[in-house]
Amino acid sequence: MTTIFDASRPGRVNAQHAPEAQAITTLENQFLRASPPPLPQVSELQVVRHFTRLSQRNFSVDTHFYPLGSCTMKYNPRVCHTLASLSGFLDRHPLASEESGQGVLRTLHELQEMLKEISGMRAVSLVPMAGAQGEFAGVAMIRAYHLARGDHQRTEMLIPDAAHGTNPATAAICGLTVREIPTNAHGDVDLDALRAAAGPHTAGLMLTNPSTLGVFERQILQMARIVHDAGGLLYYDGANLNAVAGRVRPGDMGFDAVHFNVHKTFATPHGGGGPGAGPVGVGERLEPFLPVPVVGRRLLDNGGEWFFQMTQQELPDSIGPMAAFAGNVGVLLRAHVYLRMIGAEGLSRIADFATLNANYLMARLAAAGFTVAFPERRATHEFLLSMQFEAKNFGVTALDFAKRLLDYNCYAPTIYFPALIPESMLIEPTETESKETLDHFVEAMIAIRQEAQNDPHRVRTAPHAVPVPGKGPGRLDATRAARKPDLIWKENTVS
Repeated sequence: MTTIFDASRPGRVNAQHAPEAQAITTLENQFLRASPPPLPQVSELQVVRHFTRLSQRNFSVDTHFYPLGSCTMKYNPRVCHTLASLSGFLDRHPLASEESGQGVLRTLHELQEMLKEISGMRAVSLVPMAGAQGEFAGVAMIRAYHLARGDHQRTEMLIPDAAHGTNPATAAICGLTVREIPTNAHGDVDLDALRAAAGPHTAGLMLTNPSTLGVFERQILQMARIVHDAGGLLYYDGANLNAVAGRVRPGDMGFDAVHFNVHKTFATPHGGGGPGAGPVGVGERLEPFLPVPVVGRRLLDNGGEWFFQMTQQELPDSIGPMAAFAGNVGVLLRAHVYLRMIGAEGLSRIADFATLNANYLMARLAAAGFTVAFPERRATHEFLLSMQFEAKNFGVTALDFAKRLLDYNCYAPTIYFPALIPESMLIEPTETESKETLDHFVEAMIAIRQEAQNDPHRVRTAPHAVPVPGKGPGRLDATRAARKPDLIWKENTVS
């Protein structure tokens, strides 16, 4: 693999893009370079070709099947990006007047209303800029609610053992201690353990539903009753909302707060650290504590409407702002376009087909001899396999399967999460994939399983078609790459 510096030759420049050299007279000599920075000297065509080739080596939703469990890496129509990039949206400065931003504010208010209807919540704030920040907002509001009532002893958050890792982290950041609730052999939260744990110290319960075990919690109303009777509140992790949106609502299940990963359920696929947006919805008890700003709507005497941003002045009990200005508006606009485009009927069809695709994959892989973690349960939008048999009998692990899938032009599913299932693979096909793509994935898994029996070394050394800098095709040392990344180019070396 070459770097852009390998194409560099002295004196080769693109004159029309080269900056004009200007003397800087306001800085002291000690702050000035003694020589030009070591930038590559290349033409525009070389730059375009180099970075185009790099992009072609990427795995992405646009180019490959991406069954990353609990992540909903689905294709989103280009129209969402196109309309969110209209100049009236893109060019508006966040400090501009409300009068000049009525179109933007109206659009955001409409998104709030749509999310309220989808979730069954009383109010929504769009400010949180990621799912984890929306999660933080939900728990912070639950904490603020108890403190406002003088209920200082409620310092425990109940969290199932199959929860996303951000759940216990969020509770700890909000000053709460975590009490883990076990899952039973059928994939449901253990109700007896929940009853035993709930009490005067319970601030609330954090629950992902459908759970990361790929099943829908069947005793959700009983769970809500147990927590509410103990004086706690319920937080709904909306990371897996793609399975149920348009079919059931967290508010109808008894939840007091929910966050939406609109960047994956309704808009831009996430990854690489962003972009994201994690609006939070609340019931009546938590409405005063919503993070600000919240977009408000006022009816005018002339029959018109005025949209404005409510701040802490209008919501004095708010937990406060969580981001600059109104959050990640670009992603929120994409979500608005997406929901307008699919409508209420389309929303339920998304859940239907996401679930259909997952159950189809699960049935085909089970028929091919793979071990389904909960074979007696229907999949939701995702399902779990255990590769324990393959690891024990062929010496080929879930990690090896994941790496080998890259050679079959499939991105790997989530592996080793949740940790309750040994050698787990969490597979989420989403609703946007065709039957042909799903069949190709099944065929790839079957082929890799046959290789594991006949040529396990080939699977254990995969991938064989993905380049590693300085090595050519092969398996990256993931531990070294994470702990000692080499990100700096050095002259006469290959980085």
